Amino acid sequence: MKFLESVRMSVSTLTAHKMRSSLTMLGIIIGNASVIGMVGIGQAAQKLAEDQFASLGPNVLFIVPGSDEERRTTFNLPKTLVLEDAEAIAEQVPTVNEVAPQINSNQLITYRDRNSNELVVGATPTFLSVRSFVIDKGRFINDVDLKRNNRVIVLGPEIADKLFPQQDALGEQIRVKNISFEVIGIMEAKGSFLGTNQDTSVYIPITTMANQLVGDTSPFGTQVNFISVTARDENSIRAASFQIENLLRLRHKIVDRNDFTVRSQKDVLEIVGTVTDGLTILLAAIAGISLLVGGIGVMNIMLVSVTERTQEIGLRKAIGAQEEDILTQFLIEATILSALGGVIGTGIGVSTIMLVGAVSPLTAAISPVAIMVAVTVSGGIGLSFGVLPAKRAAKLDPIVALRSA
Repeated sequence: MKFLESVRMSVSTLTAHKMRSSLTMLGIIIGNASVIGMVGIGQAAQKLAEDQFASLGPNVLFIVPGSDEERRTTFNLPKTLVLEDAEAIAEQVPTVNEVAPQINSNQLITYRDRNSNELVVGATPTFLSVRSFVIDKGRFINDVDLKRNNRVIVLGPEIADKLFPQQDALGEQIRVKNISFEVIGIMEAKGSFLGTNQDTSVYIPITTMANQLVGDTSPFGTQVNFISVTARDENSIRAASFQIENLLRLRHKIVDRNDFTVRSQKDVLEIVGTVTDGLTILLAAIAGISLLVGGIGVMNIMLVSVTERTQEIGLRKAIGAQEEDILTQFLIEATILSALGGVIGTGIGVSTIMLVGAVSPLTAAISPVAIMVAVTVSGGIGLSFGVLPAKRAAKLDPIVALRSA
């Protein structure tokens, strides 16, 4: 009964000072909301990255110019990958199914009085299957277009709507870098990939891109920015990566460090996961500081409360209350403030995650573990930071307390 009576008295005391109790809880509320929100947003960002890479297909390998060190330390990557490398991989690596080299360049795209600066991709017919794209209307680039350097173009759905809002784009002529191209197809919507909107990109034959648009070749052949490769099956990914690396080292006459990088989808996902996990932990740690500040706020207010309630404490001890009764009451008050602040902060944090999921591409990811940890820590902080003022109240001499009042 003593415990229940202490709880009742604690609730009465806190409700009698609503404004002070609310301000005391504010730090705990902000801390819980921040921790839960940051962890949830971090997990949602990681899931978004995983979904985007999963859309590439399960057995994709990426080959890019430059070693890992060069890609970390310089913006001007060496021009080491060429079209002939992609052709050699397709012909000589038995564990590879299809190869899709590409040349990327941002160019001004014009149709009558409408224009837009978008990514132009020089591609091959295998681009569709390797990158899991789908044609919505018309057709994609074929081998004849490559051989003849045809000026044909396939539009992403958003750029098609932008340039041709009230008409069918197929068969129309648009200009890329003042060169006319015939629209032969429109892609199905694909969405963004690592911050790049793929639905605004356009696709032309890689030979046309190299010979008529960029004209940017390395000393060893037609330079490409990127080579995507699909392994025959999931079990062949490691073998394909090994064989591709050996082939390119032989072709490039490398005896020391590679001038290219081969990554599997799994490798990239692990890198992205490591980065997002680190950022999530960092953000949660920063947000957790507010929990500490909130705990200090609880202790501060409880110390003030002890001073204000000196007469009450002296009177209770004079009529028989023990030190443990006073100690218990103040600890209960501190725990109630922290736990209630934790619950309210949890609600705000979950609501924030749901709001972010509703207005952004991120999928709401609510972590039960983060909620349990945040609420437990907030309650523990209240209990811990309430010990000092509770002990001070319990140690008050009743005669001195009544006299000072």
